[in-house]
Amino acid sequence: MSVSRDELMAERCVPCEGGVPKLTADEVAACLSELPAWSLSTDGAFIRREWTLADFRGAIKLANNIGALAERERHHPDLHLESYRRLRVELTTHAIGGLSINDFRLAAKIDAIAPA
Repeated sequence: MSVSRDELMAERCVPCEGGVPKLTADEVAACLSELPAWSLSTDGAFIRREWTLADFRGAIKLANNIGALAERERHHPDLHLESYRRLRVELTTHAIGGLSINDFRLAAKIDAIAPA
């Protein structure tokens, strides 16, 4: 599987209700190579990215922007706000208990709206 960041950005998330295989380790590695700010959990079940914003307001604004994007894409991350200004986003496809291409599509789109 070879996929570019631009391809991930261009594709819409497709609702998944199971029956779709998890991405293989090689597919996950290929997708992660296009999204260097994201990391793989130790168990390989999800990808994550974290931001430390200037203040609480900035963290909430980013969380709300990600939430609006997730609603449009119909693929929803886990959002964790810690220490009042640190936001962590975790992506997995709950219906299959692991990673699908949707997780990487949404990650690429989050990168486009979030601070570097």
